[in-house]
Amino acid sequence: MRIDKFLNSVNITKRRSVAQDMISNKVVCINDVVAKASKNVEVGSVISINYLNETKKYQVLQIPTTKSTPKSLQDQYIKEVQ
Repeated sequence: MRIDKFLNSVNITKRRSVAQDMISNKVVCINDVVAKASKNVEVGSVISINYLNETKKYQVLQIPTTKSTPKSLQDQYIKEVQ
């Protein structure tokens, strides 16, 4: 699954356009490499998002099969790491 779709479907971003904007501004990394919108996410990858005040890292546990997932099931797909 593409990184922009993944960020939206697991509720890290509210809209896919927000994810695409973050990727184009080079604040999203996959395994410490700046991500392009076409980059695919794989199980075990670590996604880093560099916000203004902090950096959040998420480990991919599972790839969703649907376009969106309920926020209550977010823990099945990602785990926040330090």
